Amino acid sequence: MRMPFRPNRVALAVAGATLALAAPVAFGAAFALQENNASGLGNAYAGGAAVAEDASTVWANPAGMSRLKQREAVQAIHFIIPSNKFSDDGSQPAVNQPLGDGNGGDAGGLNVIPNLYLVVPYSQQLSFGLGVNVPFGLTTEYDDGWIGRYHGIKSQVKTINVQPSVSWRVNDQFSVGLGIDFQWIDARLTSDANYSGAIAQGAAQAVAAGQLPAAAVPGVLAATRGLDSRVTVKGDDTAWGWNIGALYEFNPNTRVGAHYRSGFKYDVRGDVDFNHPTLPALPPALAPAINTIANGVNRALFNGDVHADIEVPPIVNLSMFHRVNDRWDVMADVQWTGWSTLKDLTFIRNEGPVLASTPENFDDVWRFSVGANYRVNDRWMLRGGLAFDESPVNDTDRTPRLPDSDRTWLSFGAQYKHSQNLIIDGGFTYIWVDDSTVNTNAGSTAQYGLLRGNYNSNVVIVSIQAALRF
Repeated sequence: MRMPFRPNRVALAVAGATLALAAPVAFGAAFALQENNASGLGNAYAGGAAVAEDASTVWANPAGMSRLKQREAVQAIHFIIPSNKFSDDGSQPAVNQPLGDGNGGDAGGLNVIPNLYLVVPYSQQLSFGLGVNVPFGLTTEYDDGWIGRYHGIKSQVKTINVQPSVSWRVNDQFSVGLGIDFQWIDARLTSDANYSGAIAQGAAQAVAAGQLPAAAVPGVLAATRGLDSRVTVKGDDTAWGWNIGALYEFNPNTRVGAHYRSGFKYDVRGDVDFNHPTLPALPPALAPAINTIANGVNRALFNGDVHADIEVPPIVNLSMFHRVNDRWDVMADVQWTGWSTLKDLTFIRNEGPVLASTPENFDDVWRFSVGANYRVNDRWMLRGGLAFDESPVNDTDRTPRLPDSDRTWLSFGAQYKHSQNLIIDGGFTYIWVDDSTVNTNAGSTAQYGLLRGNYNSNVVIVSIQAALRF
């Protein structure tokens, strides 16, 4: 007998849970990259808006281009290795599912991030610059079948920012700079949907509607236990922003810089794809009922176009640089990021209802850093730095896609002047990330299971840069 069962409510709930996508697209500290040059890494990016020692100042503070007297190109590459390890502490399985196969392994991995900058002085007062860099990125990926598979498996975000800039030296002490940013974002996010849970709830609804005998439900559950759908959401967009900076030089040895970078408003558009499982061999008595319920789930969990509005927050930097003597420099930096603009992330089908809405409730955050340089001789300079970096993620809304927490940076670096026209920089940073907890069921333990546990995380960064003057 063909049953007119349409488990739309169940199916949409499953779809919503699989799209706990707010975390990776919203970036957060774990996806916002400070690594936009290698010369600053050794100082933990202390003094970034005031140092202005090479063409990477296009990003840090375009006003700093006024200090460069020759044409200069900078190429940097960063090897970023985050580690995110989950340990279970009382997670619960979803309905009609085993708990899962393990803690997901290490969700981090090697990420290679490039930067490129060019500065061309036009006159003593006017300079032009161009920067191409990656301000947001990284990838997290858990093992298939892990206990948090309904909350996230892979999160891959890539961005490219192109920034033409101009600076104007107003007088011997004061310079201003302006940059226009064109940014492209691409995201690919996967998770599993509890297909067995959707069939189980569909069977319960069919019983309530008098379409399936209650005695048949245990057989339905046994025949379909452990089935998952793989869900993939991908999308991209472009957006425009701007930044403005100022640099004031009290004397040849001391300067301060201030820099404001606007937020970006994206209308990310893409599609959702559900890869449904093949039903196992079914007992003849149950096959018609299970097939009808599964067809209803498939019709509700359908592939299609989706979109989401995402606002990346503004950033403000205030920096200081001071040359103590012929050997030593010191610098400091404070950075504010207005993450409270991001309260939630909502994915909407282009045709149909809201697909998912995930609360974020990010906080505004501060970053503090100090650093020092020591010139060994005319060719070699050593660097060091410390930083404290707040996370915008709160304990209540943390998800496994962004298991972020406050972090402490310890950085070292060195500069080698091969000649007046070729300068090589290298840097190393180790970041301690405070232990964090996740306790989420994405709105329904029955559908998604309860993911409860602890994260141990750290980050290693190795960078190298060449500055060529010509």
